[in-house]
Amino acid sequence: MTREAKPYYLESLEDRYPRWAVRSVYTGVNSFISIFLMAIIAYNTHAPFVFPSLGPTAFLLFYTPLAAASAPHNTLVGHLIGLLAGWFSLAVTGLLAVPPDLEKIDWQRILACAIALGLTCGLMPIFQAAHPPAGATTLIVSLGLIRTPEHLLIMMVAVFVIVLQGFVINRAAGLPYPMWRKHAENAPPDD
Repeated sequence: MTREAKPYYLESLEDRYPRWAVRSVYTGVNSFISIFLMAIIAYNTHAPFVFPSLGPTAFLLFYTPLAAASAPHNTLVGHLIGLLAGWFSLAVTGLLAVPPDLEKIDWQRILACAIALGLTCGLMPIFQAAHPPAGATTLIVSLGLIRTPEHLLIMMVAVFVIVLQGFVINRAAGLPYPMWRKHAENAPPDD
């Protein structure tokens, strides 16, 4: 059976029903499943496997799965850059051990947030890893909401798990979701 002949593939559904309706259901259901599974892991481990920037990551993985920003490379490297930039900003401003206080932001925290977001937005293009939700990840860390090495590692494991879910779901839907990077259209093959 060819890809086009499989009735449950996303493209086949889009041929039979309005594209906006198919994408809406596909994005909503799969984002629900992904975050639900992450929340189950968080519930069972009492660890921060759910954090705000996973929401827009899930949206990208299922609404625009073939966009460069949704590729595993961009998602994983983008979040890693955001996480490390956030941690670095806490370290250079002396806030690694300071708990968050979102109602009383001082100059150290202002500087930490600015450093973190500036580094994240500056480094993602260098590493060709543009993933907008990483901007939220870096602010989560620089605000001190998640800051221990153990929790930072858990954040990256969570990103890996949601990327794995995106890979499995998008491939099951018949999409040519990339293994690592989105290949440019009409680009010459690598030698």
